[in-house]
Amino acid sequence: MTNKIYQLETVSCPSCIAKIESALKKTDGVQKSEVFFNTSRVKVEFDEGRVSSQEIKDRIEKLGYKVLSEK
Repeated sequence: MTNKIYQLETVSCPSCIAKIESALKKTDGVQKSEVFFNTSRVKVEFDEGRVSSQEIKDRIEKLGYKVLSEK
């Protein structure tokens, strides 16, 4: 499993958190996802054999949130 943290431009409300976490948890290969409201970061644990980091970023951006960086 791989762990990455994605810095988003902004996460402005609790429903944003639910929307992102729900979409990522439905993504094949994603084991866990957690959004940190105060820092606008998303921590994702995933299987790189089933989903790429780029696919995760694309999924987040399709929801309307800009990914600024990843660690």
